Amino acid sequence: MGARLGSYKLLWILALGTFALDQATKIWISSHMPLGTYGPPGAVTVIDGFFYLVHVGNTGAAWSMFTGKSVFLAALAFVTLGAIFIWRHTLGLRHRFVQVGFGLLCGGIAGNLVDRLAHGHVIDFLDFHFGSYVYPTFNVADSGICIGVVLYMIWSLKTPDANP
Repeated sequence: MGARLGSYKLLWILALGTFALDQATKIWISSHMPLGTYGPPGAVTVIDGFFYLVHVGNTGAAWSMFTGKSVFLAALAFVTLGAIFIWRHTLGLRHRFVQVGFGLLCGGIAGNLVDRLAHGHVIDFLDFHFGSYVYPTFNVADSGICIGVVLYMIWSLKTPDANP
């Protein structure tokens, strides 16, 4: 069993690192800003007119899709992590590049899952503005999920006949 786990070492390191960074940043935000802090006077300006730290709760998924469906989304997270484990060979998880993508993805899924179970919502705090457009507020876990999916898509497109 140790050798099998060792073959996924990079995935585990990135998943645990993403999870730890996500949870540490959320603990910091939660201890320094009350929930519902968005905009003046409570938001922290990092780059005026562009980047702010806020503290909001999201009961939905990306871009607040499925708002109010936190229990469903928590169940979906469990199923997704289980499916990744079950189909790890088919997904090509022995390839290092794929492990990077899935390490970020799994760490992000786990980070948001812990939020849903502990708080009933996901803690979001990174708030970017591009002129009049305000990008949806997100967190480290969301970044890991998005980057992980993009990396896996790149690998899949470059190696369509990959034999995991």
